[in-house]
Amino acid sequence: MLATKLIHPDILGAVAGAGHGAKILIADGHYPASTKAGEQAELVYLNLMPNLVTTTQVLEALNSVATFEAAEVMLPADGNDAPVFAEYIKMLPKGLPFERMERFDFYDAASTDDVCLTIVTADTRHYANLLLTLGVRPDV
Repeated sequence: MLATKLIHPDILGAVAGAGHGAKILIADGHYPASTKAGEQAELVYLNLMPNLVTTTQVLEALNSVATFEAAEVMLPADGNDAPVFAEYIKMLPKGLPFERMERFDFYDAASTDDVCLTIVTADTRHYANLLLTLGVRPDV
């Protein structure tokens, strides 16, 4: 049995096959994944029922197996941070670049060929989409 928090075989395979600079989108339940996922991205649905699974639960699992060098979020139209952003900042490494993007710029960034994996959650929080860039594995 695996000794990490992340045990989903498709997600593990996509992360293992990705390299430095590849991106992973954790999408909330409102995200139009059928039309805004990158063509290279493996699409994994974890949306069983509202808020099962959430974006922060997926981030917790991914943090157990991957290193990230940047994060991007979709900024609400009013220009204020969505409440979930504070949770992401707390869960990500201190000092990690955290870019806020206008909605359509975020869609463009999440639709590139650099996105290797899109994980669709059932998170009902607004603007809970998170685009992560994989970093270099630390020396062990």
